[in-house]
Amino acid sequence: MEKNNPVRKVSPVAWVPTAYFAMGLPFVILNMVAVLMFSGLGVDDKLTTFWTSLIMLPWTLKFLWSPFIGIFKTKKFFVVTTQIVTGVAFGLVASVLGLPHFFSLTIALMAIIAFSGATHDIACDGVYMSELSLTDQARYIGWQGGFYNIAKVVAMGGLVYAAGYLIETFGGGKGRPAEAVLAANEKAWAIIMLTIGIIMVLLGIYHIFILPSHEDKKKKGEKRSMNEIMVEIGRVLADFLTKRHIVYYIFFIILYRFAEGFVMKIVPLFLKADRAMGGLGLSEKEIGLYYGTGGAIAFVIGSLLAGYYVAAKGLKNTLFKLCCIFNIPFVVYTYLSIFQPDSHIIICSCIVFEYFSYGFGFVGLTLFMMQQIAPGKHQMAHYAFASGIMNLGVMLPGMASGWLCEQLGHWFDKPGGYEPFFIFVLIATIPAFLITYFVPFKYGRDGQLLPGESN
Repeated sequence: MEKNNPVRKVSPVAWVPTAYFAMGLPFVILNMVAVLMFSGLGVDDKLTTFWTSLIMLPWTLKFLWSPFIGIFKTKKFFVVTTQIVTGVAFGLVASVLGLPHFFSLTIALMAIIAFSGATHDIACDGVYMSELSLTDQARYIGWQGGFYNIAKVVAMGGLVYAAGYLIETFGGGKGRPAEAVLAANEKAWAIIMLTIGIIMVLLGIYHIFILPSHEDKKKKGEKRSMNEIMVEIGRVLADFLTKRHIVYYIFFIILYRFAEGFVMKIVPLFLKADRAMGGLGLSEKEIGLYYGTGGAIAFVIGSLLAGYYVAAKGLKNTLFKLCCIFNIPFVVYTYLSIFQPDSHIIICSCIVFEYFSYGFGFVGLTLFMMQQIAPGKHQMAHYAFASGIMNLGVMLPGMASGWLCEQLGHWFDKPGGYEPFFIFVLIATIPAFLITYFVPFKYGRDGQLLPGESN
């Protein structure tokens, strides 16, 4: 039965795209763009991969404070506040990049951004669900996902390209003295971080006037105490941990993306590293162009095609194939690290192929969490738990990736360590294949429990 929401004067088209763009932007900046920024500023790869992975922890643990959103203020208040806080924090990042201890200060500020961004996600999803009827939720889900991914294109494509352009403009192009390159990177990335900050603040101000908030005032007197909420969280978590096959499912969630966790942080560093160090020597402009055009388009096409494929064949019949499609294409980075081709067409084609496969294969894990793990009394909360475990499974190998790449380089006497590292990544995909092949299904295509299964 649909909700009888009050009549809204503002169309969802006016706020759903901008709200979910604001959701995606900080996540991609911290998770991927920051890796390139720190590389250009001369930060050691081990430190970069470890800390840019660790600061993503709030997106894993956000379910812990999600019940408290809305106790004292409306969900709209948290959306607007976190957007402005995030914007101000990015502005502060821009101001500290030239300081002696800029890395520590930047990581501290990015940790604040991560907590703010994770809180924004909770509140933004809450506004979406509480302000839209079930029909409108379905109608605008494409806008939601589309603009979240547009944020990825803007961040990893447009902003990285702009950073590369500014670095060259400030005299930091290839062949320039190290001091000039560092100074150019400081100026360029400060402008990019400040730009991101301004965008986020403007979005926050815009949403003060546009974002709806029709939360029932009567419910204010019915708010549960914090103690009651904590008891409820414990009950929901206990229900999740006692689900049939849950231990197997937790390992499945972690291992499906295990290899990706290693790849995610190292690939941008590999693309940017000098050829003498085993990299491909691409500029920020080139990386931004490849990711922001071909890579982004391939990801979207892969995701769409996978949806139709699973709908036609069923998840049980396709999951192992999706796992293979997701993990096997990491071989392109092994190829690139061994042969270091000069052709930009080949390099771009490899990135496009891997991103298409990523979009196609990722659908399998998402649908499995929705259709096999989440169903039950606490479906939304259990999906959040599963998503948190998934993020943790990517975060932990990401933290170790820089150290491992360096160690493998020393052990095999390979500058940069990229070639043995990407060979290791291929080995790291094997557990995903094994656990996916044998993963048990509880529900059929009709959503009903299979014979002999239970919640």
